[in-house]
Amino acid sequence: MKPRFAVPLLTAAIASLFLLQVDTVTGDESARDPGVREGPAGAGGPLDGLTGTEVEFFNHGREDFNEVEDVGDGLGPRMNLAGCGSCHSQPAIGGTSPAVNPQVAFAEDARPSQLPAIAAFIRENGPIREVRLVRNRDGTRNGGVINTFTITGRDGANGCDLRQHDFAREIENRNIIFRIPTPVFGAGLIEQIPDATILANLAANSSQKRDLGISGRVNRNGNDGTITRFGWKAQNQSLLLFSGEAYNVEMGITSELFQSEREQNRDCQFATVPNDTQDFLAEDALNGTTAIQNFANFQRFLAPPTPSTDSPGGASSIARGKSLFSSVGCALCHTPTLKTGDSTVVALNGKDANLFSDLALHDMGDGLADGVIQGAAGTREFRTSPLWGLGQRIFFLHDGRTSDLKVAIREHASDGSEANAVIRRFNNLDEREKQHLLNFLRSL
Repeated sequence: MKPRFAVPLLTAAIASLFLLQVDTVTGDESARDPGVREGPAGAGGPLDGLTGTEVEFFNHGREDFNEVEDVGDGLGPRMNLAGCGSCHSQPAIGGTSPAVNPQVAFAEDARPSQLPAIAAFIRENGPIREVRLVRNRDGTRNGGVINTFTITGRDGANGCDLRQHDFAREIENRNIIFRIPTPVFGAGLIEQIPDATILANLAANSSQKRDLGISGRVNRNGNDGTITRFGWKAQNQSLLLFSGEAYNVEMGITSELFQSEREQNRDCQFATVPNDTQDFLAEDALNGTTAIQNFANFQRFLAPPTPSTDSPGGASSIARGKSLFSSVGCALCHTPTLKTGDSTVVALNGKDANLFSDLALHDMGDGLADGVIQGAAGTREFRTSPLWGLGQRIFFLHDGRTSDLKVAIREHASDGSEANAVIRRFNNLDEREKQHLLNFLRSL
C-alpha cells in the first residue's frame, strides 16, 4: 500500500531576486515574496561578548566546519557530501542550502555514472537534499537516511565497489522523502534556553491557541526526559549530539559518540574506527579537541543573523508587518523571543534569543506529512522552524519544495494542520497587509 502523503518531486526554482521597495500595494496588484534580501549576510560571525579563548575555539571550529573530508579521514563509505560547510553556506557559513547545489559537482568529480541515478531529485539549482526512506520493503517503518553517494571511484578508495540505492524504484513507489539543511545560526542560544522556559511559553496564551486549534508539544529524550530541540523534528538535545550524528549520517565519519560504521563492508574501510577521536598527545586543548567538539563549539558561539530595519519595503512596512505577524496568530508558534538561562559562557547567559520559534512540535497535517517518526515526533509533526535569517534563505519547508515565501506560508494549511485557522486569517488580509507581513519576514 502506498503512503497517504505526497512525495514532493518538483524541482525548487530559485526565488526571484527583486526587492519591493514601496510601502503599499495598490489596485489589483497582488502581494508577492520580495525574494532573497540583498546586502550583507549579517551572519556567520561570533557572538558578541565572547572571551579571547572562546573566540579562538570559535575560529578553530569554523575552520573544521569548513573543511572538506576525504577517504583517508574516514569519509563514507556512503555519504551525502564531504563537509559541513558545503551544506550550511547560505547566506554565510552556518546557514542552509545555497542556490547552486554542490551535490552535482560532488557526484561528477568521482563517478559521473552516479549522477543519472539521482538526477530525479538532485538538481544543480538546488536545494541540497538528504533522502529518507519511509518504509522497508516488508512494509515496516524505516525513516532513516539513505545516502546518495559512495566513495567508489574516489581517491584512496581502491578496491571499494559499492552500488547506489535503487532510487528510481523508491521514487516510483512514492517511498522517498527529502530534508534540506537546517541553519545553525544562534544555536548556542537555543541550546541554553531552559526546559522550563519552553514549557511555560507553550502553556501561555492557552485560550487564544485553543480557539485557533493550536496545541503543540515538546519532543523529549527517551531516557532522561529532557527536551530535545535541534533538527527538523527537534530530535536532538545538544549541539554535540547534533554534530556527532550529522558527521556519521551525512559524511559517514564515526566518532567517539557514534562509533559504528553505517556501512561495514571491510573492502571500503580505509581509516581506523572510530575515525574522529580525542588527541591525547596534542600540545593544548584547542588542537586536541575532536572534530565533533569543534563543530559544536562553532555552532555554540555562532551569532544569530542581524535583521534589516528597512529592507525590503521600508521601516514602516516592516513595523506594520511585525504587528500583523502577531495579530494573525503566527507568533503563537513562532515565538519572537525566548530567554536563555544560567550559562558558564557569559555571552550566552541570560540573553534574549530572538529566534521566532517555540521549539515545540506541531501537527502540520497531511500536506507536510513525511511519514517519519523521530523520538516522540509523529509522521505529521515538525519543530516550529526558527525564522531568524529567513530573509536570506532561498528554499523553504523541510523538503525545500518551494522558494516562494508566500507559497511556503500557504503550505502550512492542509487536512489536520494546527495552522489552518492562522492561514485563513492570513488569506483574509488585504493584499497591502499581506505585503507588509511578507516584507517583515524577509527583513529577518
